[in-house]
Amino acid sequence: MGSAWSTNSENTGLYGGAATWLTVHKNYDGKTASWGNYVSFGGLNKGIAFTNTPAGLKAAAVASGEQALTRLYDDKIKPTVVRHRPITVGRHRGHEITARVPVKVPLLKETYSTILIAVIDRGDGTAVVSIGDVAGSTPQWIAVWRQKVQEIKITS
Repeated sequence: MGSAWSTNSENTGLYGGAATWLTVHKNYDGKTASWGNYVSFGGLNKGIAFTNTPAGLKAAAVASGEQALTRLYDDKIKPTVVRHRPITVGRHRGHEITARVPVKVPLLKETYSTILIAVIDRGDGTAVVSIGDVAGSTPQWIAVWRQKVQEIKITS
């Protein structure tokens, strides 16, 4: 995703996941707080039910998104402008959700972020997931995230 991205721990609840981070606003509070874009890839959390139907993919995407929002923000966050769409990665069916997350943080110039969730059926009863959280001031990274999701190679 480019050299400005750096490694980060996976903290959205994916199974065996990996993540990357891009700082968008460094020390926006004049101290140590930074705001940025976050992307993770991994397996569907074992606590989330999964069936390989369109409805099952959507339900797994919703549950993954709720889990990610709670971990990245809190359990009271209410996303807006929620959009669902079926996707295909290789020959594997999937489901994508995008939504705006309102942001009200003192001294931070962002007013929203976009949460991105993709769940893809591996074809063996399991699913892979990607979670993205993109600052509202950097919408160009949404297309990059979608391209990286399309590059996922499923070997089952």
